[in-house]
Amino acid sequence: MAEELAAPLTIEEVRRLRADFPILSREMNGQPLIYLDSGATSQTPQCVWDAEQQFYESFNAAVHRGAHSLAVEATDLYEEARATVARFIGASERELVWTSNATEALNLIAYSFSNASLGRGGDAAKPFRLGPGDEILTTEIEHHANLLPWQELAARTGATFRYVPVLADGSIDYDAAAHLVGPRTKIFAFTHVSNVLGVVTDVARLVALAKGVGAFTVLDACQSTPHKKLDVKALDVDFAAFSGHKMLGPTGIGGLYGRAELLDAMPPFLVGGSMITKVTMEGAEYLPAPTRFEAGTQRISQTIALTAAVNYLDEVGLDRIAAWEHQLGQQLVDGLSKIPGVRVLGPTDVPRIGVAAFDVEGVHPHDVGQYLDSVGIAIRVGHHCAQPLHRKLGLAATSRASTYLYSLPSEVDELVRRVAEVRPFFGLS
Repeated sequence: MAEELAAPLTIEEVRRLRADFPILSREMNGQPLIYLDSGATSQTPQCVWDAEQQFYESFNAAVHRGAHSLAVEATDLYEEARATVARFIGASERELVWTSNATEALNLIAYSFSNASLGRGGDAAKPFRLGPGDEILTTEIEHHANLLPWQELAARTGATFRYVPVLADGSIDYDAAAHLVGPRTKIFAFTHVSNVLGVVTDVARLVALAKGVGAFTVLDACQSTPHKKLDVKALDVDFAAFSGHKMLGPTGIGGLYGRAELLDAMPPFLVGGSMITKVTMEGAEYLPAPTRFEAGTQRISQTIALTAAVNYLDEVGLDRIAAWEHQLGQQLVDGLSKIPGVRVLGPTDVPRIGVAAFDVEGVHPHDVGQYLDSVGIAIRVGHHCAQPLHRKLGLAATSRASTYLYSLPSEVDELVRRVAEVRPFFGLS
C-alpha cells in the first residue's frame, strides 16, 4: 500500500503559513505555545474568521425560504459553499449533506436505516431495511462515533453487530475481515485513518470485500479529509463523514457524502421545515437529497467559513500537506520510540498522518499532559474516544501528539526532548 507522495512543504513556507494563525503566536505558561493537538481540533486561519464575519455583516438571512434579495444572496452563498466542499471531496453538490459534525453524519445514516427498517420510505427504501439475520460490521480500531451508531442500529433492528479485530500492534486484521464479511453483511463501516494510531486504512481492500457481498460501505473520514486528498468516487465508498473543525474550519459544521441514488431513496432522519414538498394533517412528502436531510434553519455562516478553509487548503495543496505530515509523523514516531520507557502504539512502518499515541511507563497520561502543558506543549491525553482499541492494547489511556500543516519539525523535537524528561521528573529511572 505504498503511497507516492508529493514534495512536502518547506520550512520557509510553513513559517509563512503560521502568520495566518494568530493563536500560534501565543505563550502558554510562560513558554511559546506548541500546539500538537490538531487531531482533536485544528486551529483556524484569519481568512476563515473573516469569511464568517463578512457573512453576518453583509449577507445574514435565512436560506431557502425568503423572496427578498438578501435571502437570495445568502442562499446562493450557501449552495456555492456546498458545491465547493463537494468538489473538494470528489462529489457532486447533490451528494453532500450539511451536518453539525461527523458524529451527526454517521448517526444520520444509522437512523435513516432504522427508519427504513420500520417501513418508512416505501419500496425505494427497501434496500436499507435491516432485521434479524442481517449483520452490521465495523472494526475494533474505530472511535466511538463510528461504533455506537452501529451498536444502536443493531439494537433497534435486531441485526447482529460484529467487528473486525485488530492485531497485537493495533492494526486492522485484514485476513479476519475477509472471513467476517459475508452474505449477511449489510453495512461495513470503517475509518480511513485511525485517530489514535494515525495509520491509514487499506480502503480499497475493505471496499472490495463489502462490494463482493453487496454491503453498503461507510467511511469515517474525520482524520483523512484534513490531511490528505479525499476522493470519495475513487475510493468507491457509498457514504463518508467528516468534520469542519478538524480541517481549519469552524466548529458546528460537518458533512455527509452519499451516492446520489442512495440519498434520494433513504428516508429522512430529522423532519421539519425546509425539507418538504407537501404537508397535510395526515402526513408529508419530502424533497430530494440533500435538502431532505437538512430540516430547520441551517448552519449558514459555518458553511461559508468552511468554504474559506477549503479554499485555503486547496491553495496550499493537500498533496504537499500530506507529504509534510507524513514527514512530521515519522519524526514523531522515530523520536518517541528512542526514549527509554516510552512505547509508541501501532505499527511504525506504514503510511501515516502526523499522529502518534504513546505510553510513558509508570506515569499516568494526565500527568504527562500536565507536565508538557507546563512547558507550553498542548497534546491530548485519555482514551481518545477509542476505549475498545485501548483495551485491546492493554491500556486505559495514552498520550497523543498530532501535527498539522502549521507544525514545525523543531516543535516535534521539543516535544520529544520534553517527553524524555517526564520519567525522571516523576522520580523514575
